[in-house]
Amino acid sequence: MTPLILIPARMRATRLPGKPLADICGRPMIVHVAERARESGLGRVVVATDTPEVASAVEAGGFEAVMTRADHESGSDRIFEALTKLDPDGGFDIVINVQGDLPTIDPDTIRSALQPFDDPQVDIATLGVEITRDDEKTNPNVVKIVGSPRSETRLRALYFTRATAPWGEGPLYHHIGLYAYRRAALTRFVELKPSPLEKRERLEQLRALEAGMRIDVEIVRSLPLGVDTPEDLERARAIISNQSKA
Repeated sequence: MTPLILIPARMRATRLPGKPLADICGRPMIVHVAERARESGLGRVVVATDTPEVASAVEAGGFEAVMTRADHESGSDRIFEALTKLDPDGGFDIVINVQGDLPTIDPDTIRSALQPFDDPQVDIATLGVEITRDDEKTNPNVVKIVGSPRSETRLRALYFTRATAPWGEGPLYHHIGLYAYRRAALTRFVELKPSPLEKRERLEQLRALEAGMRIDVEIVRSLPLGVDTPEDLERARAIISNQSKA
């Protein structure tokens, strides 16, 4: 496999305005994400953005940025445009979409997203973690995975939902929104129209399942911190500050 890591970044967050450029220990958050992606050792890392200030910050931090259109409705559309600009000849066969608000993500977690591709039938790979807190089991903001076990650390995704599912005894899994696509699968995915279940649950990945595409989920040990609020930002600052002192 020849992977390309793409990090979509835009400045439209309402709960935390200017999120990609938020300062964390002297560097913008988006640069921390790019550093974690580089530490995964998987290959080329590029930030895809529609904002010149973000591109400038990324390049000042020693990373590559590519400008994309401002009218994309999803990160998937943004990374597909970036892919076609960066690699029109098809040299990369795997695209990893790392969200730009994960400044403390473990590089091993990023690497885990490639594990399901040892099965040639898998179109899209993503990640999950077992839910341990009772309040998260009923929280609609925590997306759950309904899947058929393939091994101790892998599920074949059957559905994603904001409801508490599946019913009955057994573990529940929190979906982590980091995706790896086979190039052909990403091309097919962005050509599909939003599906009924996608619109109902407000979960883009259901579009792929409704179209018959296969998504496998690698189960990891810890949930990366997504920075969506000022409180999350302070937590990220504390984590990275402590890591730098270690």
